[in-house]
Amino acid sequence: MVGKLDPDDLADFVLSRTGAADDAVEMGPKYGEDAAAIRFGDHLLVVSSDPLSLARERLGTLAVHVACNDVAASGADPRWLTNTMFLPSEDPETLDVLTEQIDAEAKSLGVAIVGGHSEYVPALERPMVSMTALGAADEYVPTGGVEPGDRILLTKGAGIEGTAILATDFREELTLPTDTIDSAEDFFGEISVVPDARVLREFATAMHDPTEGGVLAGAVEMAVASGVRIDVARDDVPIRSETAALCDAVDVDPLRIFGSGALLAAVPENAADDALGALDAEGIPASEIGVAVETDDPGVALDGEVVRGEVRDDLYALWE
Repeated sequence: MVGKLDPDDLADFVLSRTGAADDAVEMGPKYGEDAAAIRFGDHLLVVSSDPLSLARERLGTLAVHVACNDVAASGADPRWLTNTMFLPSEDPETLDVLTEQIDAEAKSLGVAIVGGHSEYVPALERPMVSMTALGAADEYVPTGGVEPGDRILLTKGAGIEGTAILATDFREELTLPTDTIDSAEDFFGEISVVPDARVLREFATAMHDPTEGGVLAGAVEMAVASGVRIDVARDDVPIRSETAALCDAVDVDPLRIFGSGALLAAVPENAADDALGALDAEGIPASEIGVAVETDDPGVALDGEVVRGEVRDDLYALWE
C-alpha cells in the first residue's frame, strides 16, 4: 500500500532506533514532527527531509516547497537545500525539467542548493526526488504544542496541492471546463507556506504543514502529538470552487488530499483575532476551523465523528 507507515510500525521500528543520544538535539524524531531542531551555541538549526515521486508533472516544484514548508512550519526561515534525485532511466529531458523546476523554486524562496546526489535506478517506475531543507530559527514551533482552548487556524484552504496535481496529472480524465482546470493548475503558485509561517510563528503554540492525507491528516497529527481533541466542522473549512469541482469530478474528499499550500496553526483564544488580522494585512486568507479540547482520547472530531489513526490520501487510489 502506498503511503505513510502505520503509527505502530513507526514507533516500533523507526522512532525507537535513533542512534546515539546528543544533548544538542532539542527536537528529534517524534510522531507528527516533520523537522528536527539542533542547538549550536545561540543558534537553532531546523532540518527536514521529504521524498516525492507521484506528482510527475511538477515533481521538482513540489519537492522544494514541501521540504521548505516543513522547516517554515517549525519556526525557521529555510535557507539551504540538498537534493537527492533518482531517475528510472538515462533521460536527459526529464533531468532537465526536474532541475529547472528545482532551481526556479529555490530561487523564488531565496534558498541555496548546497549539495545532494543523483543517479539512474532502472528498477524505479518513475523519478524520485528527496529534498533536505535547513534553516535557522530563534524558537522551534512544534506540531505537538496545541493546548486545550487553542483555536485552530487554516490559511488559504483545503487541498491546494491536491487540486493542482489533479489539474496536471489527471487533466485528461477531467470532464470540466478548460478554464476551471487551468485555474486549478495555477494553484502550484501557492504551494509555499513560508510567508504564512513567518506571520503565525509570532502567535502559534503549534504549526503543521498538511501534506499527505490533507487537512484532516494534518489536524489528526497535531491532535495526537499534542494529546488533545480538535473539534472541526466541515463547513468551517475553506474549500475553493476549483477544488470542489475537481474533487467532485474524481470522487475524492477535499479534506483528504495533499494539502501543501495551507498551514495549520494553533493559537491561544485571546490571540486568534490578532493572528487572523496579521495574516490579512499580508494578503493571506485564513479561517478559524476548530478548537482544541482536553481529552483522554486524542484525535479530530470532524462533525462529531472522531478520527484517530492514519488518514490515507484519497489521491493514491487514482495512481494505483
